[in-house]
Amino acid sequence: QVQLVESGGGLVQAGGPLRLSCAVSGSFFSIRGMGWYRQVLAKQREAVAVTTHAGSTNYAGSVNGRFAISRDMSKNTVYLQMNNLKPEDTAVYYCNADVSKDGNSGMIFRYWGQGTQVTVSS
Repeated sequence: QVQLVESGGGLVQAGGPLRLSCAVSGSFFSIRGMGWYRQVLAKQREAVAVTTHAGSTNYAGSVNGRFAISRDMSKNTVYLQMNNLKPEDTAVYYCNADVSKDGNSGMIFRYWGQGTQVTVSS
């Protein structure tokens, strides 16, 4: 089993910062890509920031320049530093991890965390 546990969500005023963490645990061979997504009720989940195993990153246009994704491979943890938050950033934030179970088959499995609420007040 592979589990992802997010933390760091909460209520923040517009313009403030917040840092999310997502720790991966369980039985696996390696973690490939990791990412952060967000979802507002009745809307589709959208990608916010993703990072590959090689360390490259990609951001949604709406957060580019304000958010930064990073990962600590020794801790199997991915972070999302969010600065200059806006009310429209309010959402449930989910992390995911693409995991290789055995390192031989080439099969990659995607796992999701349970989500953490981020609320930005104006």
